[in-house]
Amino acid sequence: MDPIVDHVMIRVEDLEESLDWYQTHLNYEEKGRWEADTFTNVFLGPEEMHDDGALLELTYNHDGRSYELGDAWGHIAVRVPEDELDSSYQQLMDEGVEDYRDPESCGNRYAFVKDPDGHEIEIVKRDYGAKWSLDHTMIRVEDATEALGYWVRTYGYEEVGRWEADTFANFFVQRPDAAPEEMSVELTYNYDGRSYTMGDAWGHLAVSVEDLHDAWDTMLERETADYRDPESCNDRYAFTKDQDGHEVEVVTRD
Repeated sequence: MDPIVDHVMIRVEDLEESLDWYQTHLNYEEKGRWEADTFTNVFLGPEEMHDDGALLELTYNHDGRSYELGDAWGHIAVRVPEDELDSSYQQLMDEGVEDYRDPESCGNRYAFVKDPDGHEIEIVKRDYGAKWSLDHTMIRVEDATEALGYWVRTYGYEEVGRWEADTFANFFVQRPDAAPEEMSVELTYNYDGRSYTMGDAWGHLAVSVEDLHDAWDTMLERETADYRDPESCNDRYAFTKDQDGHEVEVVTRD
């Protein structure tokens, strides 16, 4: 099946404002767009990106609704060169981005900003990948063992990184033999047994496969949730959910 993390979808309340923010501050360009009667999807990414790099999908619903962020989804992370964390953050400050968590407050290992809708964006130091390309998406889980098992069993992913702290642990999963430029998934587990609110401002993660129907059959054999099968989605995509209710879209690779 060999699913590649294809994109991450977030919902926005003002499409033009969000497009301007990502195109101005992260130098993203529009890679694709889907216009429907009630919503618009726009796919964004750096001009130069790896063939298996992930895109950011902005979803705008035409009815003017507002969204709740919740806390089950944490953030997306974007890359900057190892020696450009401070200068990149300062560039964003000079451009008028709100000062949220600067490098110094994060031990000079990373930093955070927010987009116009309050979605958190981590800035991480990497020696690979285009500047501002997507590095990972963080989701919070209530059972680390169960969450790791889901990504291993359903998608054949493996643990590629881990950070153990006093009160929480971060686990990074990715497909075997993935290029460094591919996006990984960060599972955050807090030790205090808290529960999370999903909210609706974050939509889903998406993985791409060679054959949608073959992949879906394999996933069902591996006991994934039958949430929205290919037939219900006009054989263009499908959706499942992980053990915490995070939606995962399955799309055909092209």
